[in-house]
Amino acid sequence: MLQFPRMAAALFAAALATGTSAAPRAESPLECGIAADMAVVAHSLAREQVQRAKADTIMARIYDVSQSDRGKELMKDILDAAYISKGPSSQEFAEELYSTCVKSGGDMDQVLGKKL
Repeated sequence: MLQFPRMAAALFAAALATGTSAAPRAESPLECGIAADMAVVAHSLAREQVQRAKADTIMARIYDVSQSDRGKELMKDILDAAYISKGPSSQEFAEELYSTCVKSGGDMDQVLGKKL
């Protein structure tokens, strides 16, 4: 499982807070990695059938994106995709998100189901 220390999550939130893009995009491989970490947690919560409102609260505690609209949107998009996903394991979901993110320069729409 991809794991990042709380400091990396804080750096991610800070980077997201400075973004001006309407659609959330990772701006570095580190942000792709943290998004993939979010995907593991979100998909695991969905697999355990945790109620969505409770999953939102848990994710908000783990990934403090309260100061970043872009971060909140990305977290919501990841949770939405995780709760819809019926296929891969949490690890495969995260690996697909990470791979897509890195190869596309930060665009995760293909995995998260959004089109610009």
